[in-house]
This record gives sequence, C-alpha cells and structure tokens, in this order.
Amino acid sequence: MTQIEKQFSVSGVNKPGVLANIARGLANEKINIKALIIINSGGQDIMRMVVEKPDLTRTVLKRFDVVVIENNVIAVEIPNRPGAFAGLAEQLNRSHINIECAYCTTGGSAGRAIAVFQVPYLEQARKVMEENTSRKREKLVPNLRAPRSRR
Repeated sequence: MTQIEKQFSVSGVNKPGVLANIARGLANEKINIKALIIINSGGQDIMRMVVEKPDLTRTVLKRFDVVVIENNVIAVEIPNRPGAFAGLAEQLNRSHINIECAYCTTGGSAGRAIAVFQVPYLEQARKVMEENTSRKREKLVPNLRAPRSRR
C-alpha cells in the first residue's frame, strides 16, 4: 500500500505542556495519529505527524500558539524487518529522488511497518515505490502451475 498523506509539521512545541495539550486536543476530537516524530534542532522542536483526519487536525492546531506547515508525503507499508526501509531508500536514490525527511512506525496492518517519506517529486517517488513493492510481491507469489510428471 502506497498512499499520499498530509503531514503536519508543527514548530513551537518546546515549552512545558504544549505537546500534551496538542495531543489531548487531537484525542478529544478522536483524531488518530498514524505516524509521529519530534525533532529538536538548534533548540527548536519540530513535531511531524500524519493523522487520520487532516481537515479536523488543521482546525485543532489553530487553537494553539504554534506554527504549522502542511506537506504531502508518501506513506508506504513495508515489512517490519531489517533492510525493508533501506530497499526503498536505495530505490529512490537510483531514481535520483532526494529524501527530505523520513520516519517509520510499526503501526501497519498484520505487523507491518509504515514508512513516511517527504520528497520533492511526489508522483515520481510513488511510482518508484509501487514498482519496487509489486516486484517484491511477484517474487513471493509461488508458481501455480502443476509440476510436470516424469514418466
């Protein structure tokens, strides 16, 4: 599964209670956070998240004294095993697509992980990822022809 999702980058959360208040505001509106990362860079905290209800999230975030930037990102379900993320990153590299930001969560279906990529060429990156994941699926599908009998 490869999807275009809305990512909210929220800065101004490096004060006591701000993160808790934002999280509570989202919870009160029954907004599920699908992926989340908080980065401290030079004393500035940036919270990046992908949520289930982006329109409602936008409304909730307006209640707080924070700066919010929205970007489209690609979320792709990958196996939760070593090398799965590396394979996608390498495929994007071979296609000359820079990864501006990336993070993972293990919240995918059937124990899989979700990798989130912020890239400049969204549609091209989605195509590369879909080709990569479908090729891997083809390798996993057994040959359904019956074996020839030897006489």
